Amino acid sequence: MKLKKFIALLSAAAMSAVVLASCGAEQSPSETSGNTAGGETYQIGVLQYADHPSLDNCLEGFKQGLDAEGITYELEAQSAKNDDATNTQIAQQFVDKDLVCGIATPSAQACYNACYESGIPVIFNAVSDPVQAKLAVSETEAMDGITGVSDKLPVEAQLALIREMLPDAKKIGILYTTSEANSVSTIADYKAKVADYGFELVEVGISNASEIPQAADVLVSQVDCVTNMTDNTVVANLPVLIEKATAAGIPVFGSEEEQVGNGCVASAGIDYIELGKKAGVIAARVLRGEDVSTIPFETMTESKITINPDAAAAVNVEIPQSITDRAEVKTAPTEE
Repeated sequence: MKLKKFIALLSAAAMSAVVLASCGAEQSPSETSGNTAGGETYQIGVLQYADHPSLDNCLEGFKQGLDAEGITYELEAQSAKNDDATNTQIAQQFVDKDLVCGIATPSAQACYNACYESGIPVIFNAVSDPVQAKLAVSETEAMDGITGVSDKLPVEAQLALIREMLPDAKKIGILYTTSEANSVSTIADYKAKVADYGFELVEVGISNASEIPQAADVLVSQVDCVTNMTDNTVVANLPVLIEKATAAGIPVFGSEEEQVGNGCVASAGIDYIELGKKAGVIAARVLRGEDVSTIPFETMTESKITINPDAAAAVNVEIPQSITDRAEVKTAPTEE
C-alpha cells in the first residue's frame, strides 16, 4: 500500500503544474482548526462540485463536525465549478491527504476513483442515492474505502406540503440534469409517489446549464407548480428557473431552506449544516483509526418546513395558517 501511495504522489506531482495552469477551479486558502490540544494535525481535502448555498452549508457543517470532535486539521477546500473535467483534476490532487471529503455525487465519485488505490479514506456528503452511485454496497454495508452521509430527499413530506398549500393543483413539474445520478434517483421516487397525493408528474431533462432557459419555458407552460431537487446544475442556476416560473405565475418549491431564501415558495427539506456535521463526525471516527469500510452510510431523516411569504405573494399563493404555524420563515437577504 505504501508503494502505491508513493507512486500516486509522484503522479499527482507530475500533473499538478498542468492542473494549476489550466484548471478553472477556485481554491480557497487552507484552513486550520481552532483546536490547540496538541496531537496530530490531519491534512484534509474537500472537493465541492458546485457553488451554491446547499453545498456551501455542507462544507461549513463538515468543519463544525470536525471541530466538535476536537480534531486538529488543515483543510484545503476547492470547487469544481460544476465542471466534470475540473472535478476529476482536483480529486487527483488530493492523493497526499489523510482524508478526503467529496460534496455532491459527482465529487464523491471523483474523489473515490482518485484516492482508492492510495488507500486514502473518502467521506461523501450530499449524495442522494449512494447505492445507485456505486458509493455503497447497501444501506447497511459500506464500500471499501468510502462512507458518508446521504441527503435523500423527504419526497413524501414535500408532496404533502405542496398538496396542503395547493389543494387544486394537478401537475407538478421537475427540471433536472439527465447525467446526475442523484437527480435520476429522486425522479424515480417522485414517480412512485405523486399519484398517492393526486398529482401527475411532468419532467423535463437537460444536459447542461445553457439549456435551462428554454427548458424552463417548456416546463412552466405545462404545470401548476414546480418542485426543485438537489440537482447541482439546476440549483446553481435557480434564479433563471424562478424568474421564468414567477413570470408565468407558477410557484416553485425548493428542496431545502436556502432555496426558499433564494426565491422558492416553500420546502419540506433537510438542514445541510446538520448534514455536514454528520459527515464531520464520521470523518473524525476514521481519523482516530476506525476502518471507513466498516461504517455504513447515514441518511438524514429529519425534515423541516420553510416558507417565503414574499415569493408566495409574487405568484398569488396564500400560505395556509396550518403551514405558517409550524414553519420557519426565510426571505431574500436585504441589500444594504
